[in-house]
Amino acid sequence: MVTIDKESGFCFGVVTAIQKAEEELHNSGSLYCLGDIVHNGQEVDRLASMGLKTIDHQQLEQLHGVKVLLRAHGEPPSTYEKARQNDICIIDASCPVVLGLQKRIRKQYEAIRGREDCQIVIFGKPGHAEVVGLEGQTDNTAIVIEHLQDVDRLDLSKNTYLFSQTTKDVEEFARIVAEIERRFKGQEFVWKDTICRQVSGRSRHIQDFARQNDVVFFVGGKKSSNGKVLFQLCKQANPLSFFISGPEEITDEQIRACKGKAVGICGATSTPLWLMQKCKERLS
Repeated sequence: MVTIDKESGFCFGVVTAIQKAEEELHNSGSLYCLGDIVHNGQEVDRLASMGLKTIDHQQLEQLHGVKVLLRAHGEPPSTYEKARQNDICIIDASCPVVLGLQKRIRKQYEAIRGREDCQIVIFGKPGHAEVVGLEGQTDNTAIVIEHLQDVDRLDLSKNTYLFSQTTKDVEEFARIVAEIERRFKGQEFVWKDTICRQVSGRSRHIQDFARQNDVVFFVGGKKSSNGKVLFQLCKQANPLSFFISGPEEITDEQIRACKGKAVGICGATSTPLWLMQKCKERLS
């Protein structure tokens, strides 16, 4: 028996971004997107066949008078300014959770701007699209840390204001908070748990799902940070877990090995349901 995990697939932010892209493509047949709309090659290719053109920031600077979609990850203020200068119409599909976090960071930054005794810290993956947008709210003065040992890089004699990328691990964030509190020597340490529970809640669920099946196929894009994390959790819960990007990567040998076993299919927040269904068809 082959079962698709009902909790896997696009989060609501990605669903909204793709809906906005499809609506515009239906109306005009052409649309630019700043960066991959989702970290899944097959879904990017599907939308490209409908007329979606993926561009980077350097290409954005060369465009004038066109429509550009901003994906769910969010963008720094500099992107909106460049669009204004180039008469570009922005279709903003930034996730509302991300936008809310950007506003909180900007408000904190405005309150401490220019003070040498203060620092804004972001728990996130350096270079990740969402983190780049968050750093932009501080004029790129925030300190980004990704691991517990990165706390060593902080000057904990300064007032510290800690935020988190929306898709990071809740438990790791709690460990970082505890470590800063243990070593803090400043006057004020304020932390905000800004992790999206729709995403973070999948960590425990996906391990339960992996344990419930004999074999697990995790479907994800090679560029998906969320996918890499969730797959490792699958693997911890069930050693017979395999990372695949699509049905073509499922071998005949694997299919034969699955005969008579409970097989689970799950995926990242960037994995479309239709792709998991294709994988189920291949296994069935």
